[in-house]
Amino acid sequence: MKSTLNKTNDVNGTIVIELEKADYQEKVDKSLNQYRQRANIPGFRQGKVPKSLIRKLYGKAILVDEINKIVSDEIGNFIRDNKLKVLGEPLPADNLDEEIDLEKDEILKFSFDVALTPEFDLKLDKSVELTSYKIQLEPELFERQMDAYKQNYGTYASVEEEAKDTDLIKGTLVEMDGDKEKENGQVIENAILMPSYIKDEETKNSFIGAKVGDSVVLNPRKAYDNNEAEIASLLQTTKENVAEINSDFRFDIKEVTRYKEAEMNQELFDKVLGEGVATTEEEFRTKVGEELVKQFKPDVDHLFIHEARDLIVKMMEEVTFPDELLKRWLLEADEKRTAEEIEEDFPKILEDLKFHVARQKIVEENEIKVDFTDIEALATEVARAQFAQYGMTNLPADVLQNYTKSLLEKEETVRNLFDRATENKLIDWLKENVTVIEKEISSKDFSELMSGHMHQHGEHTEEHGHDEDIVEEIVSDNSVTEEAADTEQPVSNDTPDTEEGMESTEKPAKKRKTSTKK
Repeated sequence: MKSTLNKTNDVNGTIVIELEKADYQEKVDKSLNQYRQRANIPGFRQGKVPKSLIRKLYGKAILVDEINKIVSDEIGNFIRDNKLKVLGEPLPADNLDEEIDLEKDEILKFSFDVALTPEFDLKLDKSVELTSYKIQLEPELFERQMDAYKQNYGTYASVEEEAKDTDLIKGTLVEMDGDKEKENGQVIENAILMPSYIKDEETKNSFIGAKVGDSVVLNPRKAYDNNEAEIASLLQTTKENVAEINSDFRFDIKEVTRYKEAEMNQELFDKVLGEGVATTEEEFRTKVGEELVKQFKPDVDHLFIHEARDLIVKMMEEVTFPDELLKRWLLEADEKRTAEEIEEDFPKILEDLKFHVARQKIVEENEIKVDFTDIEALATEVARAQFAQYGMTNLPADVLQNYTKSLLEKEETVRNLFDRATENKLIDWLKENVTVIEKEISSKDFSELMSGHMHQHGEHTEEHGHDEDIVEEIVSDNSVTEEAADTEQPVSNDTPDTEEGMESTEKPAKKRKTSTKK
């Protein structure tokens, strides 16, 4: 077997694979024997079918199948062994002058066009300026967060005062029959309600102003506007059990509890930030401000790397890519897209591709590496940030650890974390090697800036995500992956006409879209 790369130019080439009979005959004979052992043909015992008959029935299809495997494996091996940086996948050459005759040709020749990653230089040094934003919190935003903490960490306490609409009123519910307690009627000892949730205004007002020791008569069906779920909750039963209930109930008030905001003291500091992290209100406010600013970091980094992307794409304006072959690959890779749609979308795809290739070049040349500890650390950061959005900044270590572990159990999440960790290290590298212009901006203005950026660039839309997926496929490791190397290419459409009960002992691999002429 002989394989060569014939380069048309720096970014286009053709891999030519030449097979002799000795390269595939042994594997063909082995497959014929396997078919013979498993063949179920009328008139012959299993395993006793003449080899000549098996060859006549299935020989050509088996030959095609084995050649497919050999050629597909050789493409992957040749690309890896020669460290070729291939964009997309090899495509069968469409300019062959001669067809392949499997029965007569002593040497079988297969040709595949390949798109090669261009070589180029990037000048990223202190002469390059990039912007990084420094967020200044709006006082209103900060105070809202302070109020949220006091609300979230407040407590209910018993009061002897008249009840308000937001108080929790606890007591005993007794089913009534007119002015008397109903014989064998329901009695709910630990009933609880909040007047603000009562739908009927008359019933609601009968509880507002009531005190411990008072009794209030209500009809649950009227009070909650026939909402059986709420009625069942009050009577501590199921919706099915309240379907026929329309009695009045007497509510004997035993306790009124009122929510009290947390005070700005050490107990609150410890609950929010952790024990001893802040010991004064000034320290507490400073630490909370720092945590709030951290929540802007992903968006700050996003704008930074996007500016870097635009700059790098501009630097690569004159870099030649194998446009026509990439368009051809895109057309074959996505059957839903037409040639006209690809032509229209290609400039945007090419820009994304240029940045992906440049990013990979920076990562490789500067040995920027991401290991599992980086992914774990980022997963913990992501988990902490997600809880922080709901004001939960001081999570127990075991809760945070378990949630982080659940993130790392999802393959897609790990891939996304790897990409983010790589981008974070790329950002760090850029900040060390270029000149960073730091701009202060209010949190309100930054949010408006970010919103405008997302709208302008159409981010988080289905179309944008689709283009990103395509670019990821094109630049996937710039080489044939293990999965791709384990695929086949059909030489012809001939397949074994297997009888019932007969199947190959080897499972067929996926088909690569790289068919050859025959």
